[in-house]
Amino acid sequence: MAIPIAAAGLVQPGSSAAASVAKKAGAVEGFSDALGKLIEGVEETTAGANTAVSGMLNKTGDVHEAMIALHEAETTLQLTVQIRNKLVQAYQDVMRMPI
Repeated sequence: MAIPIAAAGLVQPGSSAAASVAKKAGAVEGFSDALGKLIEGVEETTAGANTAVSGMLNKTGDVHEAMIALHEAETTLQLTVQIRNKLVQAYQDVMRMPI
């Protein structure tokens, strides 16, 4: 069970940071929701990169914008793959634990 930051004494009650933490603590999302948002982000950056490259090929877009969009999509995908690798490794570690 996670202890809110304000309860742990890391943020002073009444401060704007404490209000922000309390607001976020009320909107706790599930693990599957977080993974879903991550995958949606990958899809959005990939679609943006495809649009930028299409614009570059049609001479309606800039080469620099296309390259930046491609790099952003690649970075987002690499992050997602690394998260997946860590999840698989954690699962394998749990499965190897003796009962």
